[in-house]
Amino acid sequence: MVSSLSVPRLVIAAPSSGSGKTTVATGLMAAFAARGLAVSPHKVGPDYIDPGYHSLATGRVGRNLDAYLCGPELIGPLFAHGARGCDLAVVEGVMGLYDGAAGEGELASTAHVAKLLRAPVVLVVDASSQSRSVAALVHGFASWDPEVRVGGVILNKVASDRHEELLREALEAAGVPVFGVLRRVAQVDTPSRHLGLVPVAERRGEAVEAVAAMAAQVSDGCDLDALMGLARGAGVLSGAAWDAAEALVSSPPLRPERPRPPTPDGLVVAVAGGEAFTFSYAEHTELLAAAGAEVVVFDPLRDEQLPEGTRGLVVGGGFPEVYGAELSANEALRKDIAALAERGAPVAAECAGLLYLCRELDALPMCGVLDASARMSERLTLGYRDAVAVGDSVLAVAGTRMRGHEFHRTVVEPGAGAAPAWGVRTPRPHVEGFVQQGVHASYLHTHWASEPGVARRFVERCRTS
Repeated sequence: MVSSLSVPRLVIAAPSSGSGKTTVATGLMAAFAARGLAVSPHKVGPDYIDPGYHSLATGRVGRNLDAYLCGPELIGPLFAHGARGCDLAVVEGVMGLYDGAAGEGELASTAHVAKLLRAPVVLVVDASSQSRSVAALVHGFASWDPEVRVGGVILNKVASDRHEELLREALEAAGVPVFGVLRRVAQVDTPSRHLGLVPVAERRGEAVEAVAAMAAQVSDGCDLDALMGLARGAGVLSGAAWDAAEALVSSPPLRPERPRPPTPDGLVVAVAGGEAFTFSYAEHTELLAAAGAEVVVFDPLRDEQLPEGTRGLVVGGGFPEVYGAELSANEALRKDIAALAERGAPVAAECAGLLYLCRELDALPMCGVLDASARMSERLTLGYRDAVAVGDSVLAVAGTRMRGHEFHRTVVEPGAGAAPAWGVRTPRPHVEGFVQQGVHASYLHTHWASEPGVARRFVERCRTS
């Protein structure tokens, strides 16, 4: 399907992390949605948590735009897929404006995505410890790459009216529009822990209040009409919107060709959800559904059995370490999952899912599908990974190359099974993860839109297992 990629759009960026991008981006999404606009929320990079707040602000699925995981060529199509039929798209950046994949130049940076989307950038500047110097800072960011259009700034953490006056004077002299000025507001702060913000699913009413406070602050402190005018000046993009069904048709098979068995009705793929497993990309379930699966979400904290008729299981990322006691206490479900795996049914697990399938997590019994032990660690493991499938599995054949992202403070011992999931090339060559019977378990988060055949192969294995 050819998409009209003329939707008004803004990229919300910053000189560095901690400047207030999430507050401003989420507040803008909610403020424009309150005006009756259909707002499409997006997040640069692999982060799963911010899109939850975006979804709460807009009532639409928050979607990621990651040029490393998916490739630059998919940024426009994935954006168009999410923004179809919307009045405005707001894209929250990652880290600093020009920070991308380590050692890869601009790849996957906010600036890179802004250029691919031909979208103007609004720079959120933490002005708490500067006055006239803000003009030099903004000038540097605006002039660093002529292809990046910095349309103006929103000043955050401004201390007083006098402070605001000094900042505005400096930026006016530099010819940079100021679209908003925000003071620090306590209720806008969102709690963090070892891997960043606490997900929306865990905060419920508090998250709703936080998003409402963000919207109120942004509405009061920003010129929404001027920002909408800037968004309307985004360049027109040409190309087709991403479509799960079309992606499956056009992707090469990740197995030798053989006759395809008929599709049974009600082929259920269970997907873990709830507070403990909040990390997932919307395109994964869309691809599973397009491949013929009936996707049913269940909550490992509360449901004592897998959904009726489950033929395959997907357990994504999240925080099982926070809910270890509750997950362990649900012995009935743990046994049901172990029995499913023992029967050879396809099971795909990423990061938190890997921990859940282990024998134990911090000495608490888990599903016992894998003969491995997991524990919390002081060390943060973080970064993009370039990986190759070591052998055949329910997701891919040996040699399939995929890019992933690792983000955790846990250790699994051993780190790989007799049949590892991936051979990781970067940042150091090693093997990791587990492939046994129908199980594929790994620390790597991957984005299946980059290799749609993964979803098709998984569902086909569900049909035949």
